[in-house]
Amino acid sequence: MEKAIVIKNLSKKYKNNRGVQDINLEVGRGEIFGFLGPNGAGKTTVIKIMAGLMKPDKGNIRINGYDISEEYEKAMKNVGCIIENVVQFPYLTAYENMKLRGRFYAGVDDAQIDKALEITGLIKYKDEKIKNYSLGMKQRLGIAIAILPNPDTIILDEPFNGLDVEGMVEMRKLIRRLSREKNTAFFISSHLIHDVELVCDKVGIIYDGNLLAINNTQDILKNYSSLENYYLSEVDPNGNS
Repeated sequence: MEKAIVIKNLSKKYKNNRGVQDINLEVGRGEIFGFLGPNGAGKTTVIKIMAGLMKPDKGNIRINGYDISEEYEKAMKNVGCIIENVVQFPYLTAYENMKLRGRFYAGVDDAQIDKALEITGLIKYKDEKIKNYSLGMKQRLGIAIAILPNPDTIILDEPFNGLDVEGMVEMRKLIRRLSREKNTAFFISSHLIHDVELVCDKVGIIYDGNLLAINNTQDILKNYSSLENYYLSEVDPNGNS
């Protein structure tokens, strides 16, 4: 399988000695990878380095074959990201927000904006101001912005946070559909085990800055009754429970 993301020997330590140590993982084209761990485990640190918002102490990341440290623009050319909170202009409509974002990419027109809003189920709300959106609608708008340039790799930091049950189901369906129909690779950080189990093809468990295990979801569920049990079996022997 062609690799969309390759992370090798990635480490980053903060002054308080927290951070991540020696992270190694790969995500294939069209694969949905779940980066699972509790808050503070190091998930957002890795994602910020992936997005070029932070420099690692050592190691490297290649996205779509390009090293982000050496060829950042080429690496990120076909990448969509949502990192931490989806911050839009609340006094503007969804369409106006999308129009602003579209200026950062070549060739994005109204038809492409409408297509992204259609895919995420927001087309009928395109002229409503964001301040009137529910949290779930704001999350879907974030996805719409991420897919606006038609990327082949999407990085999502906690996309299920704050969603109600219906919103979570819709988000999972959307991610699976993009993976299947467009061969989009997803790197999804989350602390919500159930959603990771239902949507991700492969799962990496990060705890206290260390990547404890990586395994295919199908293989995990052949040997464990749930991803939660697998998670606990990996965390406990390392003295992290």
